[in-house]
Amino acid sequence: MTFSTRLRKARLNRKLTQEQLGKMVNVTKVSISGYENGNRTPDLETLQNIANVLDISLDWLLCRSEVQSVKESGAEYGIPGEDLSEDEKEYLKQSLEDFRKLKAKILAERDKQE
Repeated sequence: MTFSTRLRKARLNRKLTQEQLGKMVNVTKVSISGYENGNRTPDLETLQNIANVLDISLDWLLCRSEVQSVKESGAEYGIPGEDLSEDEKEYLKQSLEDFRKLKAKILAERDKQE
């Protein structure tokens, strides 16, 4: 799958027209059409805006990864380039929740002492 194909797929998954996406990333409908037809190449800032608006991984959009969403990868947990299993994701979520509870407890105890 090419950049142009992935861009079109991601846009359609979000149920956006070329015009709507263009407005959201500050380019024209003609530019989005050009990207999707392979006749134009977006600059870095536009690429980043597209990935952010469509909530997709820039690596996926540029055909460097098969993980479409940042949330599907380790990048969501600050581990770029690693795909996590569902068990690993659940473990990290639980660990973070436990840490936050412990931190809140420590801060509450510190507030009592002051």
